Formats: sequence, structure tokens, C-alpha cells
Amino acid sequence: MDPDITFVSVQATNGRPIALLANYSLHYVGGTGGPQISADYFAMFADRIQQLLGADRLDPPFVGILSNGTSGDVNNINVRDPPERLPPYHKMRQVANVVAAEVYKVYQTVRHQDGVELRARQRELELAMRKPTAEQLARARAILARPTDAKPAHVHEVEYARRTLALADWPDRIQVPVQVLGIGPVAIAAVPFEVFAETGLEIKQKSPYKPTFTIELANGWYGYLPTPEQHELGGYETWLGTNRVEVHASRKIVAALLELFGDLR
Repeated sequence: MDPDITFVSVQATNGRPIALLANYSLHYVGGTGGPQISADYFAMFADRIQQLLGADRLDPPFVGILSNGTSGDVNNINVRDPPERLPPYHKMRQVANVVAAEVYKVYQTVRHQDGVELRARQRELELAMRKPTAEQLARARAILARPTDAKPAHVHEVEYARRTLALADWPDRIQVPVQVLGIGPVAIAAVPFEVFAETGLEIKQKSPYKPTFTIELANGWYGYLPTPEQHELGGYETWLGTNRVEVHASRKIVAALLELFGDLR
């Protein structure tokens, strides 16, 4: 996992907070208690950091943002013990408050710059799609042909049968956007997948910019992005329909990002 919280702060010349963009690598946590739509701990962080900075009711309004880091394989669920019984939204607020408190603590030491150079680069990267075999398609059709009250072999069997059939209609190759941004010495990678933590750590380690962080689910969503090693282990993130692109896609994306970082100079 990636334990870092990275943030970029923007303020007016008179010290008034304008915006703060933070990045943290944890899957959304859920726990609404019912069929509700929620922006999860990301929105709660935005609200809390605004309070901590004393930026409520500013005109123009302060903008707090928490972006999703590389968290395709990271959540905060303890699978070894029975699940806790928590009130709705409790876990979201717990995460948001902890992250906001850490950001606020470090914020006290930040020295804002009078001006920094802004840079951006982007390219379309071609990746091969994973396609279902004839046997997988036949099985998917058989599953969907069963009576709706038939007992499934797996709780998500019907959903993955639908995904399998849908993938057959996708093109053999697709273009996905990969992007890098430079804000002074800071670099940001933007990837349209749910990226595994080890890939995010690799990007940080190999990037010529310090600090570097990755925003996943950026400029689109093309499914999960497990590493080739994770494909060998066969977790659900590697299943056809959860993952859509070639096994070595993560390697190609890292290589493309590093080239773009070089172009930022």
C-alpha cells in the first residue's frame, strides 16, 4: 500500500485560501446504510479541510478536493474479523477526518511560492483488449438463458456473464489517454483505470519529479489495472469484465508516463 498523503495548496497573495488538492490511495469505503448516492470520504474531506483552514463562506468560495490515488487493491476492511456494526456514513467520516487532520498538520509548515511554472503533456496509448473465448461466450449465454429464479453458482455469475458478452463487442484495440501535469517541482500522473498500489509506488520511485503522485480514474474508466504478477494470482480484479485490457497494460502505462515526465522538462 501507499501510505502517503500528498497535497497542493493554492492561496491568494493576501493569504486567503483558494484551493487545496490532496491525494490518498484508499478505495471508497461505502456504508451509506441504504440505496443512496454518496461522494464518500472524498467529499467529507473537502468539507472538513475547509473547516480546519477557516475557509468557510469565503467569496469566491474555497475549493477542497481529495483525489483517488492508486487504490485498486487497497481498502480498509478487516476481512479476518467479523464486520463492525457502524452507523451510516461513520466510516467515511472517520477516514475523512483522519486524512484532513494530517493534511492540516503539514499545512502549518507549508511555504507558498509567489509563482510556479505549469506544464502538461498527454498522449493516446494503444492497448489490446482482452476478448472472451468461444467457450466463455457459450457459458455466458447459457447462464443468461436460465430462469431468473435459478440458483447461481456464484453470487456475481449473472453480472459477469453480461460483462463477458459485452466485451465481445469491443474493438480489438483501444486508445486510452495518459496524462502528466507539472506544478513547479510537483508532478501528477493521470490514469483512466483503477490502478494497483504497487504501480503507483513504481511511478513515484521512477519519476524524476519529487513529489509525484497519481490520480486514478482520471479522464475515463477502463476497468481495473492489475500488474502481470497479479494476473498470475487470479484475484477478482483480474477477472474478464473487471479487467478489460492486456495483461502487460500496467507496464506499458508506466513506460508511457515516464516518457511524458521526460517531456515536461
